[in-house]
Amino acid sequence: IESGTYSDLIKENNHFSKFLSNAFVNDEAVNKIEGNATEEKNNNITKLTYNAADDEEDMLYETEKSGKLIETEKIETGNLKFKTVREYFKSTSFLLTFLFFVCYILMNVFYALSSFWLTQWTDANISESGDTMTKTFRILIYGLLGFAQQFFFFLSELIEVKMIMNSSRSLHQTMFKSIMHSTMQFFESTPIGRILNRFSKDLDSIEFIIPVFFKDFIYCLFDLITTSIVITISTPLFLTVLAPIAIVYYFIQCYYVASSSKLKRLDSASKSPIFSHFGETLNGISTIKAYKAQQRFINDIEKKIDHNNSFFYPSMAGNRWSSICLQFISNVMTLFACVFGITAKGNISPGIIGISITYALNISLMMEYAVKCAADLESNLTSVERIKEYCITPQEAEWENTNYKPGPEWPQIGEIKFKDYSVRYREDLDFALRNLNFDIKPAEKIGIVGRTGAGKSSLSLCLFRLLESNQGEIIIDGMNIKRMGLHDLRQKLTIIPQDPVLFSGTLRMNLDPFEKSSDDQIWDALEKAHLKDFVENLENKLMFECSEGGENLSVGQRQLLCLARALLRNSKILLLDEATAAIDHNTDEIIQETIRSSFAQCTMLTIAHRLNTILDSDRIMVLDKGRIVEFDTPKNLLVNRNSIFYSMALTVGIVNEF
Repeated sequence: IESGTYSDLIKENNHFSKFLSNAFVNDEAVNKIEGNATEEKNNNITKLTYNAADDEEDMLYETEKSGKLIETEKIETGNLKFKTVREYFKSTSFLLTFLFFVCYILMNVFYALSSFWLTQWTDANISESGDTMTKTFRILIYGLLGFAQQFFFFLSELIEVKMIMNSSRSLHQTMFKSIMHSTMQFFESTPIGRILNRFSKDLDSIEFIIPVFFKDFIYCLFDLITTSIVITISTPLFLTVLAPIAIVYYFIQCYYVASSSKLKRLDSASKSPIFSHFGETLNGISTIKAYKAQQRFINDIEKKIDHNNSFFYPSMAGNRWSSICLQFISNVMTLFACVFGITAKGNISPGIIGISITYALNISLMMEYAVKCAADLESNLTSVERIKEYCITPQEAEWENTNYKPGPEWPQIGEIKFKDYSVRYREDLDFALRNLNFDIKPAEKIGIVGRTGAGKSSLSLCLFRLLESNQGEIIIDGMNIKRMGLHDLRQKLTIIPQDPVLFSGTLRMNLDPFEKSSDDQIWDALEKAHLKDFVENLENKLMFECSEGGENLSVGQRQLLCLARALLRNSKILLLDEATAAIDHNTDEIIQETIRSSFAQCTMLTIAHRLNTILDSDRIMVLDKGRIVEFDTPKNLLVNRNSIFYSMALTVGIVNEF
């Protein structure tokens, strides 16, 4: 239609110039409506004037005063609590844990018996009296002892696999259920990286790392006990050395395990910011590239990774320190075992001395590995500690309440009543809505306006009980929504949000996720939403695959799909939360036309971004600081030149229409 430089097109005062003028007028009006606070003007005309910078300072001041929005991640201190160990064994099943220990004990008993049987066999061969038992009998007994040992080992492995499956399934399902039932306040104060860290790194520890260290620790522990018993039986004097060495060994283990557990907790906590930063970077990758800020984000994540890696060096240094100490202790034990064996020559058979020294040589590796396994086991059991923390998050109300269940046709007329209703997002924040009292008649169309932060969106959140009231109640068709189950409430209401939400999957799945509508009904809804021609031209039509978030569709098309989804639900109550704020005027007109014709018999609450979209409403509600300051018909509000709504209409330039 037109082409040329910016200045030339402005001078021609044609299509481009008019389009630009309209855009500036609308944007300026929107900014004035949503950006100005209430104050008195000359001739008593109340207008909305709001200083965004001042408000930002106030918000920062309130945030500092009332606490951080994002809560600091909790890091436990001190030794691992017995409660955490009990919770882990509870998730595996106490019965299976008991059977596992029994199998390991029996396996070590048969292992020790087979060693003593070999010792007795050796002594019999070198004794003067000779061996009174046949070689076949001795081989048979030794074979049976070996078979019993391997049988209980195999049985313990089967039980261990079942324990791993039980613990993984139990902890995952408990945490997942808790997260799915968590309140919106939990998600607002908890970065997504922390949640992902629990479901990835911590669950990985429970499934793969803890079972390995647990099994190895139990193996080393019973092997140490068996070895100590065998050496003590062989050379009773060894008991005088074993007691003080065990005490030193215990203190070294406690000292090392405490440091190792703390480092593990810090390592786990420092991984959450990496997950959060990575997810945020992927979500905003287009903006980052547009502003050429790639290097800044690379530097940021490298700092977070370096911070996480800073806990690795002290962990390895502590590991080597414990190894040196334990090797020294085990060498001392081996020395005394040899000395006692030599001094007892003649009183003890050569076979017993041989098995004593052999076991003593083996004890060095067992002690070092046992302490390492104990430390790694305790440090990784902090994952159970962290998962259990997210198993007790603040919970929403029950999804279903059989004692207060609405009928299948509820709501039939769509009458809404707010009675002394007040709500706030958190206990340490101010009220978002204060003492609201109003009635909405069946099939009434209500427009809701107000500056940013006035409480418009909070009102819609309260209807869906995403925010729970601090006082008061909401009555829909005679039923108190606070008493009914959340599923019963939410599936009966419909909302078209400002940001259209689509999921990865087909168009049909996004329009009818529960498969309650036929293809004819879906095509009818698409036709009313003015999308039928577009979908028919797609290669797979209703089976067209939407990318994550619907990124392969325009914002306007996604918004129209949300409108079609609302048409299919056919609810008696519809909320439009600034549904047309981010789309062009033509799409806005299409949506408004469809809404007027298709939702004529519905009760409709429209949170307005553009005043012209609510001028045909039955009544208009003006909110300010969580209170209703005006609530009347558009005509009455515009007639009253002292009304806030009149000042808004005057700013936009539509007041002359009346």
